[in-house]
Amino acid sequence: MMLGDLGADVIKVERPGEGDETRGWGPPFSSDGQSAYFLAVNRNKKSLAADLADETDRATVLDLISGADVVLENFLSGSLARLGLDPDRLLTENPALIWCTISGFGPESSRRGYDFVIQAECGWMSITGERDGSPMKVGVALSDVVA
Repeated sequence: MMLGDLGADVIKVERPGEGDETRGWGPPFSSDGQSAYFLAVNRNKKSLAADLADETDRATVLDLISGADVVLENFLSGSLARLGLDPDRLLTENPALIWCTISGFGPESSRRGYDFVIQAECGWMSITGERDGSPMKVGVALSDVVA
């Protein structure tokens, strides 16, 4: 989002058919049915649906990476290498490439860093909601936005 704000050409790779689930996180929704949250955090981004297990789609993504300055990804450790997108190999082929991995629990963890899990484990949910009620997540994916 911020790289796009600064003028970078940002291409977001999403799952075919499913895309980014935050499109449905509302209300509020735009006239085309996308959530305000999705539109806000994905502003200035282009989107590409690609199945990384598909050879043709993977080749398309590899072609994009070959011309990229930065790759930002949030897959579990080893997932991309198993799909034929090995960061070490890609960095060897393009030493100027900046590779950034985002992880909720570190590179050796097999846990996915979903926003609501982070909210629960850091204590945010214990201070949100009714005083005598159960813990409750905040209205937006706050840990995603803050990260």
